[in-house]
Order: sequence, then C-alpha cells, then structure tokens
Amino acid sequence: MAAGGTASAARRLPASLFLIGCVAAGAAPHALPQQQALWPAIALTLLLGLYAVRTVFLPVLQGRASAQPDTSALREWPAVDLVVAARDEEAVIGRLVERLAALTYASGLLRIWIVDDGSEDRTPEVLATYQQRYPQLQVLRRPRDAGGGKSGALNAVLPQLQGRWLLVLDADAQLQPDLLERLVSYAEQGGWSAVQLRKAVVNTDLNILTKAQAMEMALDAVIQQGRLLSGGVVELRGNGQLLQREAVLSCEGFNEETVTDDLDLSFRLLVQRQPVALFWDPPVQEEAVTAWSALWRQRQRWAEGGLQRFFDYWPQLSGSTLPAGQKLDLASFFLLQYALPVLAIADLITSGLTGTAPLSWPLSFVAFGLSGGAILVGCLRSSEGPALPAMGPFNLALGIAYLGHWFVVIPYTTLRMALLPKRLVWAKTLHVGADHSALAGEAPLEPKALEL
Repeated sequence: MAAGGTASAARRLPASLFLIGCVAAGAAPHALPQQQALWPAIALTLLLGLYAVRTVFLPVLQGRASAQPDTSALREWPAVDLVVAARDEEAVIGRLVERLAALTYASGLLRIWIVDDGSEDRTPEVLATYQQRYPQLQVLRRPRDAGGGKSGALNAVLPQLQGRWLLVLDADAQLQPDLLERLVSYAEQGGWSAVQLRKAVVNTDLNILTKAQAMEMALDAVIQQGRLLSGGVVELRGNGQLLQREAVLSCEGFNEETVTDDLDLSFRLLVQRQPVALFWDPPVQEEAVTAWSALWRQRQRWAEGGLQRFFDYWPQLSGSTLPAGQKLDLASFFLLQYALPVLAIADLITSGLTGTAPLSWPLSFVAFGLSGGAILVGCLRSSEGPALPAMGPFNLALGIAYLGHWFVVIPYTTLRMALLPKRLVWAKTLHVGADHSALAGEAPLEPKALEL
C-alpha cells in the first residue's frame, strides 16, 4: 500500500506543476501592456501553425498521404496470434470469433486467443460452443478480481503466445477478410515493430454523437499519418494494433499501472527506438459510444492516460534518446492536445476577473483550424470500410464544434489528477452488436465502470 501511495503522490506532483504552469501562461499576458498582450499567443500560434501545415497539409499537397504501400505477398508468412480481452461480451463475442476465423491467412499460422476476464454473462458458454467449432480458438479465463484491467488480461496471455506478431482487438472489432494478409505484409516489408490500423465507426448514422466520432477517428488517422510522414511519432490506439511479440516483451509487457495501455506502450516502444506506423486501409471497424455520459467517462480515461504517460516518461523523452524532430513533434502535440485547453480556460477566467479581453484566441484558431482541416482531408480521402460522413458545411461545423469537448475534459481531468489520488478505473464500453438503425430513438445503454 505504501508503494501505491508513493506512486500516486509522485504522479500528483507533475500534474500539479503542469496545472500551475498552464494557469500562469494563461493569466500572465493579461498583466502586459495592451499593445504587447497578444505577442506570446501570436508567437506560439506561428510555431504551432507551422506544425499543423507540416503535419496535415504538406503530405496531402505532396501526394504522400495517398500513396499505397506495397503489400505484395511475402515468400514466407509469419505466425500471428489474434488476441482479445473480453468481459461480459455475449452480444458480440460469437460474431467476432466467426469473423476472425474467416480471415484469409496462411494455413496453420493463425491462432485466436480470447481472454475471458471474469465475465458474468453468457460469454463463457458462447466461447465454449465456438471452441468446438474452431480448433484454432484458445480461451484463457481470469477471475473477475484478477486486476490490471485490459493490461492484466493481455499480460496473462502473453507468455502463451508463440507467433511473431500479435494483433490486439476489442470485442466489437470488425475486419475485412483480407486485412491480416495486407497488414502483416506491410509490417514485414516496412520493418515496423508495431502498426496501428485506422479506426472506423460502424454506427456513424445512429445519431449526431456517433457521426462526430466518425469524423474524429478520420481526423486522428490523418494527423497520425502526417506525423509519421514528417518524421514524428505515431501512437497506438488499442483496438487494431499489430505488435511484434519480441518488441512487447522487450517493454516488459503491458503496463498495469495505467488506464490506457495503448498510449503507455506507444511511449515504451518510442524510448526503445522501436518504429510504429499507421495503416490507412483497410481499417478496423468498431462501435462508437452512443451517449454523452459514456463519452465523458471514456474521454476522462483517455485524457488521464495521455497525460500520465508524458509525466511517467518525461526523463526519457527529454533526454538524448530521441532525435530533435521527434522531440519537436511531441512538444507541439503536447501543447495542442493538453496544454492549450488548460491555458485557454485560465485565460478565460482571468479575462472575466480582470475585465480584459481574452488573449488565447489565436491559438484556438490554430487548434480548430487544424482539426477542421484534418477532418476535411480525412473524410474526403478514399477509404475502405464504412462510408465516412459527407463533407458539407453542417457536418464540418459539427465535427469542429464537437471537438470543443476536449476544452472541458482536459482541464477537468488535469485538476482532478493534481488534487486527488490516482484512480485505476477500467471503464467498459458497452458493445451491443445489433442493427444500429434499430436503436435510433431508444435510450442509450450505459457502460459499466469498475474499480480495479
């Protein structure tokens, strides 16, 4: 218990320093003479604006973003383990097994691993039935209180894996039959240690929230690909991540002391100089959350895990391990994703208290301009899988406005991390596995939140 309390206090300190720094940066310009008050924001706007152009727009203008990788068949196919951590997934687990078994891949080189993480519904019975049908299906059962969340489930199965690659999937994942052949061929020929599939939303047309998430996933993939093409850093996204087993073992497995195993592993691979790529087509398809309450819980977890990894790995990130280009990429991304929302709220509060005009608006223009540009680029690109939202004025405005929720989530999560002990909370996203059009107008189902 003492060690856990020490670790929690150690994480509160950098969160507090980060919060104080952002508040000071947002408030201090209000003390400058009026003609100089905007200078700090303009200088930072120029820096981040250049980053946005270099990351999103230059690859498109140069045609690099649309270039298709050479995915011709390999002479010798490596063994692959498909790994899914599942808890209470009776609605989708059978469908998932059928789809994984239908993947085209070299005979005898593909195994399916389902970690039943203490399910209390009919998931065990469904898996037992499918084991009789598919001999390549292996099931590992853990007690519900085993701990570690998804990371713990993945670590439990890791010693039993034998393939060169493991593809980590969520229980609601949907894949094209030829995806694995194309993905593994790309990873092998590119010399990557990990490859993240683009994520695509299958229930885009259910409501405005799911449509906005579909645009957000396209935005994220565009920025990730742009960061890769400009010498920056690509991050894993959990569902649809292809990992070299030896690379994961060299990172000592998955971190059970984080709420976002994928983001944490991204930085573990980064500091070991293990290259990570993004694969645009075909994507991994998944369900978007359907209610704002579920989105709020999900995004708090993402924000906490995203900040935590910067705090935990800051010494390695700022040391001599990484080249200057990746450091600049990380610094720019950190400022846009995490610092700007807190700074903007501090600026707004100071503006109200002092009766002065807000000063961070140039930075907000860059953030929302980058977001709108990435949404436009992503949704206009040709893509396999579910159709991306059509790009008209309404949808583009919706996507940009929707991203404003990060200006609430990030400051709130930062304040909570700075003031309260660290909480390891695994928020299970409910997967319905049904005809989504039939759910329109119904009250959305809520995911379960479990303390670990």
